[in-house]
Amino acid sequence: MDRRHWVMDYETLLNCFIAVFEDIKSEYREIFVIHKERNDCLEFITFLERNILLEEWHVSFNGLAFDAQVTEHILENKEQLLEMSGEDVALFIYGKAQDTIRKQNEGEWAEFAPWKMQIRQVDVFKLNHWDNAAKRTSLKWAQYSMDWQNIQDMPIHHSTEIKTLEQIDSIIGYCINDVASTKAIMYRSKKEIALRQELTKEYNINLYSASEPRIAKELFAMFLSKKTGIKKYDLKQLRTYRDKLIVKDLLLPYIKFETATFQRLISKFKDLELDPLDLKGSFKYSVRYKSITTHFGLGGVHGARKDVYTSDDQYVIMTSDVTSFYPNLAIRNGWAPAHLPKDEFCEQYEWFFDERKKIPKSDPRNYVYKIVLNSTYGLSNDENSFLYDPELTMRITLNGQLSLMMLYEMICEGIPNAVPLMHNTDGLETRIPRKYVDKYMEICAEWEKITNLMLEHDTYQKVILADCNNYIAITEGDDPSVKCKGRFVFEDLPLHKNKSFLCIRKAIYDYFVKGIEPEVSIKENKNIFDFCGGKRANAGWDYFKEYVENGEHKKDKLQKTIRYYISKEGGKIVKINYLDEREFVTEAGKWLQTMFIDYVEKPFEEYDINYDYYIKRAKREIELLEPNRNQLQLF
Repeated sequence: MDRRHWVMDYETLLNCFIAVFEDIKSEYREIFVIHKERNDCLEFITFLERNILLEEWHVSFNGLAFDAQVTEHILENKEQLLEMSGEDVALFIYGKAQDTIRKQNEGEWAEFAPWKMQIRQVDVFKLNHWDNAAKRTSLKWAQYSMDWQNIQDMPIHHSTEIKTLEQIDSIIGYCINDVASTKAIMYRSKKEIALRQELTKEYNINLYSASEPRIAKELFAMFLSKKTGIKKYDLKQLRTYRDKLIVKDLLLPYIKFETATFQRLISKFKDLELDPLDLKGSFKYSVRYKSITTHFGLGGVHGARKDVYTSDDQYVIMTSDVTSFYPNLAIRNGWAPAHLPKDEFCEQYEWFFDERKKIPKSDPRNYVYKIVLNSTYGLSNDENSFLYDPELTMRITLNGQLSLMMLYEMICEGIPNAVPLMHNTDGLETRIPRKYVDKYMEICAEWEKITNLMLEHDTYQKVILADCNNYIAITEGDDPSVKCKGRFVFEDLPLHKNKSFLCIRKAIYDYFVKGIEPEVSIKENKNIFDFCGGKRANAGWDYFKEYVENGEHKKDKLQKTIRYYISKEGGKIVKINYLDEREFVTEAGKWLQTMFIDYVEKPFEEYDINYDYYIKRAKREIELLEPNRNQLQLF
């Protein structure tokens, strides 16, 4: 028998079970139906046993929490199931599926841990960390983000009694579409899967479906266990819980300021007494300095001066970032979670940093060590991690932002006519007279000596700045590079991000970087997906399309995840709360929309795109970014 690995998906309905498997290297499929009209139970179980025998893998979307749980339950009860009717088997599986969903929704542990599973799994949902609240992503949304041809929701509710073969064929078609899109995600994640395969083999830890934080947690635990002699299991049980945090006791002695503005700021911090269980949003403070407002919290600092800035013969935009800022704050100051041996922790943490510097970026280990270095800070504030100690978290974030503000003040006080443009977490941008570049570097070197940290520098020829999270920056030099952040990113967007109306982002980029007017950029774009927007209905809400047909007003209920574009003809998409009947239009004003759940290929002019909408939005964004471009001499 030839060995294959399979991308798979299940559909579990009240009286019908459907399983679709597709070979990862071809379009060969195995499809199984369990229903009173067709009972493939024997063939399905035989197929699963073959998977076990040949060590064939299953690739899924959220399979570890659902599909694989159903698989293991079927294998565990196979003898009983083979004696039952198709209808009873489907009902049995349905009951297990609903119980699995209930446990997941209530935060209970799954019945079968990955290491207990008879068939090995790669879960692209877990691997991409889409189970994290900040990145929460459904398969439908991933399909939208990939410009998938069909993002249709399940055509039949799971509680519906399936009576006809036509209904079964419809569900099979839906399931095939989900498998194909999961396969596409798998190929997009090819490097990530290969990395996890290599790590699994090298360290003998199953990391095939591991998110980056879990990789960091597992590898740090393994290395630290060897270094300290503490068994890995025992190490993972350790935590440090705090009743309160006195901020003045956490600040580094070198944190000092010259100006009254920042002296008041540090006094505010020194007066803080924090509840470690209620840190988020518990402190907010802003200062106005050099005509820019800077916002402080417990997690970091940010400030920006919205406008478009350029370098010229007289002025240059300097950008400076702290090298591995948060890891190095801990390493250079000897900080560690209180429950871990300090010397061993710091030595191991520094080893990851030093080793990474020796390894080329093309080597996967470079990326792995980067994951470990950057994730450790976050894990220190994660109660599910053995690195948990909120005091370490606060030492890093509070001293980090205040150290950066020291550099900010030193530059602005030490260089005449310095104009601060932006600062955020680990770096800052400043427009200074070119004749003071050497002075700028001297100030940075002095700061490095005080803090024992390192800076990396570059110069920008142009910065299009909306705020500290949304900007375009173009470097100086013969071969300039362009950095896009936030809402200006239009290439290689992560699938959990919203890529709506990408043609507008491209038009803004073309205008500022290439000098192309929005009308030209937008009308030359012939990718219909770039004109599409996407929306997801939260719990309690549904989408409807309102339109007039033959003089009659109509309202059609839509699916939970929708894709649409702005058209000259069409209807209005509204969102309605089915509990209190609150109603909101998706696009305010005169703009009409055309639903685009299924891709239809036709001559581009037949899509009936309303270009005015996209051009006006692009121009409005450009106008908001350029209001003061001739007033820089005021600062």
